[in-house]
Amino acid sequence: MKHRTWPRAFSSLPYSNRSEFSAARSTRLCARPPPPSPPGVGGEFSSLPYDVLAKIAASFDDPNLRAASLVCRAWCEALRPLREAMVLLRWGKRFKHGRRGVRPNVDKALDSFTKAAVRGSALAMVDAGLIYWERGEKPKAMELYLKAAELGNPSAQCNLGLSYLQAEPPNTEKAVKWLRKASVCGNVRAQYQLALCLHRSGGRVRSNLKEAAKWYMKAAEGGYVRAMYNISLCFSFGEGLASNHQLARKWMKRAADRGHSKAQFEHGLALFSEGDMMKAVVYLELATRAGEKGAAHVKNAVLHRLSSVSRDHAMHLANSWRALPSS
Repeated sequence: MKHRTWPRAFSSLPYSNRSEFSAARSTRLCARPPPPSPPGVGGEFSSLPYDVLAKIAASFDDPNLRAASLVCRAWCEALRPLREAMVLLRWGKRFKHGRRGVRPNVDKALDSFTKAAVRGSALAMVDAGLIYWERGEKPKAMELYLKAAELGNPSAQCNLGLSYLQAEPPNTEKAVKWLRKASVCGNVRAQYQLALCLHRSGGRVRSNLKEAAKWYMKAAEGGYVRAMYNISLCFSFGEGLASNHQLARKWMKRAADRGHSKAQFEHGLALFSEGDMMKAVVYLELATRAGEKGAAHVKNAVLHRLSSVSRDHAMHLANSWRALPSS
């Protein structure tokens, strides 16, 4: 899926051998016999409907699923399909990415993910949905995203929201609904996309600059680089936040140091205007290499003002530059 930035208003399964099959079978049982249900509390555990428990655990990863299976015998039995799904899910990832001596095979990966999804794994629904989306089978992808989203999986909620945005015609109202659910759960990608939707009106969704800035900030603080750039612009233009030059520079530099090409260009320009030629050349050179039009012209103008030693040093700094991690 394509990612957008600041609105334009601003310029699963064959087993390879017996040992693998044995390992798969072992996951269908608890790591150790679950304890007998304690008086009172255990009765509540065992009386919990299997379908309710399966929905609660649908998005569990393997460690949490194993831990839940040890609560009581009823839970151990109820979660058996999900433990089987974890085996299928692991195999699906091996086939998709070619791990542990397995050759990449998208068809086998999809088969594994689909079998795991049938057993109730929301994680597998998302992985299967991604393959269908990449193949252009978007209705199948969205169906799987919806099932996983209704089970509370934030990644599925985010992907479903993005799917609605890319539908023909786009359904911004439904997109915002699911992006908001994922955002509340801490999904930084959803937070950023929700902010974009709120930044500009579309369909029945009205622009809300104050709330947009709130979600840009959440995503930026969570390490989402595009959000760092956009929150910087919010502070620069006073969009949804009080104008603050110092905070605008802080977030622009953070985005630039993490490889955002537009931020590198704009931060380079700011350094140039302040007379810090050496640092300006480094950021402008990085922006030029990233394909930012206009950065090369400014960089060359700055280079003419530097000595040959300073120019060589600036290029050395650019060549040795490494982006900081996002989080």
